[in-house]
Amino acid sequence: MARDNLVYSTETGRIKADEPAVARPKGDGIVRIQRQTSGRKGKGVCIITGLDLADAELGKLAAELKKKCGCGGAVKEGDIEIQGDKRDLLKTLLEAKGHKVKLAGG
Repeated sequence: MARDNLVYSTETGRIKADEPAVARPKGDGIVRIQRQTSGRKGKGVCIITGLDLADAELGKLAAELKKKCGCGGAVKEGDIEIQGDKRDLLKTLLEAKGHKVKLAGG
């Protein structure tokens, strides 16, 4: 049996397959903040896209934004989701960090 098919070993425990890193397309240098309610039962979230950061840095930035906004959120597929309509506050926080920010959508 080849090692590629091995799922569990008594010596090392569960063996995870190597997953290739997903390459995100490069943005145009503009961070966009949009408000979205579709598919969320009427609850609004702000989605921040266009950040060219590594996953670890994106997680740290999301944690800082959530703390300053006083709300929850998540990092999904290279985008940061912040609960509630906090677009103006997010814009000022990101501009203070040196990002070029635009409010997108309605």
